Amino acid sequence: MSGPLSATGRRRLDEGLAQLDIAVDSRQHERLLALVGLLHKWNRAYNLTAIRSPDEMVARHLLDSAAVATYVTDEPLLDVGAGPGLPGLVLAILAPQRSVTLLDSNGKKVRFQRQAVMELGLDNVTPVQTRVEAFEPDEARYPQVISRAFASLSDFIRLTAPLVAPGGRWLAMKGPAADDELAELPDGVALRDRRTLSVPFTEAGRQLLIVERIDNPGRR
Repeated sequence: MSGPLSATGRRRLDEGLAQLDIAVDSRQHERLLALVGLLHKWNRAYNLTAIRSPDEMVARHLLDSAAVATYVTDEPLLDVGAGPGLPGLVLAILAPQRSVTLLDSNGKKVRFQRQAVMELGLDNVTPVQTRVEAFEPDEARYPQVISRAFASLSDFIRLTAPLVAPGGRWLAMKGPAADDELAELPDGVALRDRRTLSVPFTEAGRQLLIVERIDNPGRR
């Protein structure tokens, strides 16, 4: 399953994980390689991502997703607007004990998620096809919700607020220019952390905004 990756791509994965200080076992390593192979295979038919090269997928998808792993706890995670399952699938591979729900309304992308879950044996991942406004989780609300490329920060928070548990938090993966979005934070939440992320083998800037509910909307 890991066939399309060149030696350069494999080396990029290994070196990138080392730069991010992420240790993986052989099973996790094979799953990450297999995820690239599966994404490349499906992408030729279904146009799941604009990134065509498997080697580039390592940096732009796998390592970009893995760059936030340090800031995600082992509590249940909801990935909103997950597309082909990023960052959720990578975060699920890196932490098999973490329950991950992938939410997207695009049928072909959710079909890919389901295929990846089946072929990679990820029993900690649940793909769901629906719009975020219509999603009604079976279990309690989520302690953490992440988004990689879903919407503006204010829309992300507004649309998912009913899904976030009391004391829960939003993790928004953004580009380098997010000040305007931060200025439009809705009431009842506050920015708790802002981290500039260095994604190996990419030049584009990336930052993670961590927003939490607050008891007193007047306190920031």
